[in-house]
Amino acid sequence: MAVAQDELYSNKIFLNAALPLVKVLATDVPSLKKKFEHAHAVIQVSALYPDCPDGKVGMHFVVNDGEWLVHTCLTEDPHIELQFKSIEKLNAFFKGNITLDAIPKIKGIKHAGTLVAFVMTLLKMANVLGATEPPKDEETKALMVKCMFYLLTSGISQLNKMEHPEIHEWTSKSPDRVYALAVNDHPEASAFIRIKAGKSRAGRGEYKRAMPFFTLRFDSYDSALGILLGTMDMLDATKTGKLIMDGGPEFGAQFGGFLLTIGALAK
Repeated sequence: MAVAQDELYSNKIFLNAALPLVKVLATDVPSLKKKFEHAHAVIQVSALYPDCPDGKVGMHFVVNDGEWLVHTCLTEDPHIELQFKSIEKLNAFFKGNITLDAIPKIKGIKHAGTLVAFVMTLLKMANVLGATEPPKDEETKALMVKCMFYLLTSGISQLNKMEHPEIHEWTSKSPDRVYALAVNDHPEASAFIRIKAGKSRAGRGEYKRAMPFFTLRFDSYDSALGILLGTMDMLDATKTGKLIMDGGPEFGAQFGGFLLTIGALAK
């Protein structure tokens, strides 16, 4: 049976935009960082997909003494692998629909300590991205905003590479422009996407080579989470200065629409 297009889109977002956030969590959260201090392992997440030349799709990490490298491709002989039965099962798992049938086959019992730490980090990622209410402490708010900004900008770029009709049309007609997400006084939480003539590249942090063409800016982490989690009205936030559009509102509406597309595919 053919895989539905939206399932393929969701899978690309999870493999190439969401799972790379494991590195952010494993290096930014002290309790998780400590668990990988002496780890040496190649860790892969994959899903069987007969239509692919390799028979499956996936990505992998290389971890050495707490240093992480992210590779959005398969490797032949990982030390640890979480292999799902299908693209749909992988998507269901990361959307929180964890049934017995969606649990992956696990390889890597010889690296039990690192395997457990990796699973704990995945669960932390799921909690961060699947939250419905903002956390109370500032440190977790910062982490959540950073991860969501990274996911959204990377997700748009990944769908453009898959030639998603609306997103690819937007990039194809665009001159060289940068769209950014930012929080006042917190440049470390910024993210951006650069587009030009059908090509795109997502980046973390501030774009410093030039002023972004458009920035969706928030006055605080609370305001960013209010919009990202859907608990704050966008029009009211704009009127009260909690949401600032640095650039034409027509570009903000278009960019915001693509952010919602990514959010819907990842939920």
